[in-house]
Amino acid sequence: MAESSVLPADLGGSPDLERIILEHAYRGAYLQLALRGVLVLFIALTLGFVPPMNDAGVCVAVLICYALWSGGLALWTRRGGPGPVNAMWLALFVDLAVLGCLTLLTGIAAQQSWTADILSNGLFVIPLLASTQLRPGVCASVVVPTVLVFLAASWATMASNEEPWTSILLSTMALAVLGAGAVVLSRIQRSRVLTIGHLVRDRTALLAELMGLEQRERRALSEQLHDGALQFVLAAKMDLDDLTGSADPEAVDRITHALTESATLLRATVSELHPTVLDRVGLARALGDITRSAQARGGFDVELLTSEWVDDLRTTADDVLFSAARELLSNVVKHAHARTVRVELARWGEHAVLDVTDDGCGISREAIDRSLSRGHIGLTSHELRVVAAGGSFSVHPGPRSGTVAHIEMPFEIVTAPDALTTSAL
Repeated sequence: MAESSVLPADLGGSPDLERIILEHAYRGAYLQLALRGVLVLFIALTLGFVPPMNDAGVCVAVLICYALWSGGLALWTRRGGPGPVNAMWLALFVDLAVLGCLTLLTGIAAQQSWTADILSNGLFVIPLLASTQLRPGVCASVVVPTVLVFLAASWATMASNEEPWTSILLSTMALAVLGAGAVVLSRIQRSRVLTIGHLVRDRTALLAELMGLEQRERRALSEQLHDGALQFVLAAKMDLDDLTGSADPEAVDRITHALTESATLLRATVSELHPTVLDRVGLARALGDITRSAQARGGFDVELLTSEWVDDLRTTADDVLFSAARELLSNVVKHAHARTVRVELARWGEHAVLDVTDDGCGISREAIDRSLSRGHIGLTSHELRVVAAGGSFSVHPGPRSGTVAHIEMPFEIVTAPDALTTSAL
């Protein structure tokens, strides 16, 4: 968000931080729109119940144009993106111009008109509108002309309203104090967003370091299993083949079966710990390996759907999605007591979608939070990685039973396996 509510230079400009900045900026924008709606209603009620003595038609025309403009601004804001929140502060000058114009139209030429006095009170809303900005400088640039317009309008209508200077100065001082408070409030809000941003940046850095350590440990363990236990199992199987015919056939068959299954499980574990297949043949094939491994360990049926994901597609989201799927399937094996599991990987434009559904006993958000409080960060760490990459991660009960985990995150296509990063942070 270049030149946005909080400059990227303050926080490093990473996507997750810009997302937080944009989210808080839009909260202020929506509040500003709500207050502007109140302002339109205030002007309409004033012109309706205390109609001006002169130029009533012009005032109504100005109100209609202002209402239409406010509605168009609200529709433009609904489009999203950084554009509306970056330019929203310019709309405050339109509010100021409309109120100033109506105050002068209804007050200069009319003797003892209450319309101008009531409308001038609407200028007190402008600092509140400005305080929704996260930029104190912008807020001050709106508050100062608001105070000046109020003073000028009061002076211009002083003769017709017979208002003393002391009353004008006191009202102006009250507006100035409100404006100063709005600037301070804007500064406090900015400070809060900066604090949140720094905390998120630190959390992201720590999470990246933790995940990198986990990947290195998994790689080392995978190499040890491959070069150690798996080789001994394969060697034992070869030696057993040499004994065929000189030993009890049934015993040999049982041992052969045990060694074959052990070798299969070891290969699956090695692949799961360090998925070289993920680099070589892609995410869809890698998911096939871990689903088969989970099926063997959990004793449930697995349905894997990856038809919407091209085999040779490599993206920056592959490692995050693979790790999350591995953790979800591991939880199903350990806790779900499921009979069937469905894993679906799809692509929606430049977004990847992963769903893992089981018919087991289910898990609630509260259970995840309790697990986190006990120090089990497995699932939560993957959720943070997805969110930090600009995606969404949700776990909720299934339609009848079990659990549905839904992951959606953006990605960029990479051209070579070496270009894949170990995380999408």
